[in-house]
Amino acid sequence: MIDQTLLPNEFKYIYCDDLPSTWEAIKSLRVRGAPAIGIAGALGAVLGIWNSAAKTYEAFAAELKSARPTAVNLFWALDRISRTAEENKVLLAEALEIIAEDKAMCRAIGQHGMALLNENDTILTHCNAGGLATSDYGTALAVMFSAHKAGKQIQVYADETRPLLQGARLTTWELMQAGIDVTLICDNMAAQVMKEGKIQCVIVGADRIAANGDTANKIGTYNVAILAEAHGIPFYVAAPTSTLDFALETGAEIPIEQRAAEEVTKGFGKLTAPEGVKVYSPAFDVTPAALVTAIITEKGIARAPYTENLNALRDS
Repeated sequence: MIDQTLLPNEFKYIYCDDLPSTWEAIKSLRVRGAPAIGIAGALGAVLGIWNSAAKTYEAFAAELKSARPTAVNLFWALDRISRTAEENKVLLAEALEIIAEDKAMCRAIGQHGMALLNENDTILTHCNAGGLATSDYGTALAVMFSAHKAGKQIQVYADETRPLLQGARLTTWELMQAGIDVTLICDNMAAQVMKEGKIQCVIVGADRIAANGDTANKIGTYNVAILAEAHGIPFYVAAPTSTLDFALETGAEIPIEQRAAEEVTKGFGKLTAPEGVKVYSPAFDVTPAALVTAIITEKGIARAPYTENLNALRDS
């Protein structure tokens, strides 16, 4: 996999050949993005089985699930591998099938989502939901890649995404590689950019979506949704149906991962706060469904009421 902690300064592949190295890659954000960590988890579970005399799969799955508790795709992929194990099927084949399906889902999300974009639209996005976060085209960025490939003239504003700067380091890099016009802004500039009329819509990814449409995504997404509502700008969420968690009625039930204080106080190795200061660092926030204009999936676009329409979309 690509070590995302090194981008954009260094492009380096890392090789995980056992469960501990896969767990570390997921936990340390060397691989990140809900679909991508689901794929990594599935392959990590296969590695765990290969390198162990254990006859059961559950211990490997439990360990990998502990790496990132918020993104439901990790749980979805591991549960799918678990069912495969129970059915005595070949685990690696199932993990590779997850990758193939993810690639197709990315492309379909892009095709559905680009219909929401008009010529010369400028999109604001937060964090990174591109190819680095999936196996192929991304989710939120898939919409932009598809529109660009179809010849639509679009521009993108990318939030830097504190504290780990996934927007600055990863999203801008991906969009520039694709030849898409992208402008980087600090997280706290979004309101001003919207006020100036520069943004026609917001498109973000998701790590878990509850049955009612409440959406967990990278911390700061909720801020952007509130600002979009205040300025009358559509706020779209792009995610595969594997990100839908119908076991949770609302976003209040979504577990929120807490990250190490050092990511805030010593970002990228440089001390930026007094030693010993208390830090609160949730990795995700939950955007209420009432602020979400539509959810773009590989099966189509869902709008409110989400409890009814997401169910219909899942079963279509």
